[in-house]
Amino acid sequence: MLNFLWAGMILVGIIFAAFTGRMPEITNAALDSSKEAITLCITMMGVMSLWVGLMEIAAKAGIIRSASRRIRPFIRFLFPSLPDGHPATEHITTNIIANVLGLGWAATPAGLKAMEELSKLEEDRRRGRLSGPVRKPGIASNEMCTFLILNISSLQLIPVNVIAYRSQYGSVNPAAIVGAGIAATAVSTAAGILYCKIMDRGGTG
Repeated sequence: MLNFLWAGMILVGIIFAAFTGRMPEITNAALDSSKEAITLCITMMGVMSLWVGLMEIAAKAGIIRSASRRIRPFIRFLFPSLPDGHPATEHITTNIIANVLGLGWAATPAGLKAMEELSKLEEDRRRGRLSGPVRKPGIASNEMCTFLILNISSLQLIPVNVIAYRSQYGSVNPAAIVGAGIAATAVSTAAGILYCKIMDRGGTG
């Protein structure tokens, strides 16, 4: 759907430019945007390489494992039906930590792994290997919905991506967004958790 929307907007812009004699502006805008896109990608690649490398060092040093133990009560609160020691727990924790640090790209692999393990959990429940609420195939479980909402609304202490964007486009103080980012994401995370708990109590998934 989005592909059709963007294609339609581009087509309308080109047609409008052709009828109003502004085709040179379209050409210049395309060239300038291409240049900015490449520059931004190079900048973001450097920033993300730094932070992803730090995350890898933290994982090798056992910092991630230690942090996982510390936030285990929070994970238990969010996912009460998740069995102790389930593989999804580690991936969920890694995803949360990466998101809190503003490393959305680094959080994606852990998020995919977590969803894969939660899918296996549902399959085990359907086959009777584990106890818990059973959903029909193709229907997301409570754990999946909760994790998805938490991942989307995640609290961010250091919005690395936004800081990099602001720096790229000449902001005098790129890190000035930190306070507002923490406030906004704290509210969104609290609202997401509250919604999940209300829906869980209502018996829906």
